[in-house]
Amino acid sequence: MTLSESGPQPFLPASVYGSAAIAQQERERYAPQFWHPVASLDGLPPGHSLALEVQGLPVLLTRTEDTPTAFVNRCPHRGVALLAAKAEARACRRLVCPYHGWTYNLQGDLLAAAREGDFLTPFDRRQWPLAGLGCEVFANLIWVAIGSNPLPLAQQLDLVLQEAVDLLDRPRVLLAQQSRILQCNWKIAHDNTLDDYHVAIAHPTTLHREQGPVRQYRHALSSHGSLLATPYPAGGEFLTFGLAPWTHLLFWPDGRMAVISFPPLDPQHCRMDVWLLGHPSLRPGADAWMEEVLGFLEEDRLLVESAQIGYASGLVPGPPHRLEQRILQHQALYAALMGFSAPELLP
Repeated sequence: MTLSESGPQPFLPASVYGSAAIAQQERERYAPQFWHPVASLDGLPPGHSLALEVQGLPVLLTRTEDTPTAFVNRCPHRGVALLAAKAEARACRRLVCPYHGWTYNLQGDLLAAAREGDFLTPFDRRQWPLAGLGCEVFANLIWVAIGSNPLPLAQQLDLVLQEAVDLLDRPRVLLAQQSRILQCNWKIAHDNTLDDYHVAIAHPTTLHREQGPVRQYRHALSSHGSLLATPYPAGGEFLTFGLAPWTHLLFWPDGRMAVISFPPLDPQHCRMDVWLLGHPSLRPGADAWMEEVLGFLEEDRLLVESAQIGYASGLVPGPPHRLEQRILQHQALYAALMGFSAPELLP
């Protein structure tokens, strides 16, 4: 991706960071075009199911053997959830609707309906499977597509496949996870995590020590992602990928991986999800690692929540810096997918 001959594109206007109408359009136009990491593979053992929510859609994950499957978490009869959402997967051989007792296997096939002979029209179980969703496994994570025609996952993760191929097949389990509510629009939080201009200034004793001198930054851009790579003191490179729609994958040369994402809640709030994955032998040090990661994320929280107030006050964003190219890359993709890539179409 290159800058236009007329100069760099401006940052998105402040109006897109607090609009309820824009937030609704994001849910309808933007989020369904991508895959969303929703769980670690080891968190869904064979014979287990997990209920969760992705951008307002109730999702049900099941796993029979090695391959997980995703469905809309609703009974086709009257829409009641087959399982209540919980933080952890639960063992189950059958999925039974608590409303009328329709019973499904973990592949989504209807096995039985209560008083089956009394329906007012001819009843065929084969006509009532659970509604399926796209579901794939990548880097020990389960990714779900909530839209009917998402971008291919390999295309969404093209830069990761190019730059981190030697790290993808490392043995990993979920070591720790945390979720916190941020008082800012998700785009402010996502922009900040793509912002390589602020690291040395805002994180001098935390993240800056991990990423090293700015002069050693290496950047790469693709249509759907961006990369900041920096030399790691123990050898290799520390890789930070910014990915649509609002996800970041961090890889350490020793195989550790972090997932940081900012799913929207409303125009003024998002959730920050942090997952740390690595070799099972790293479990004893997982709490200390999480504390270290949350240290620089707390520094960022103060910044993004302040920026939310600044944007709401009528800010006209200033000029982009060379170290903010990753923000421009994502904002160009976002604007195009939202349908206001031309300046006259911006809200």
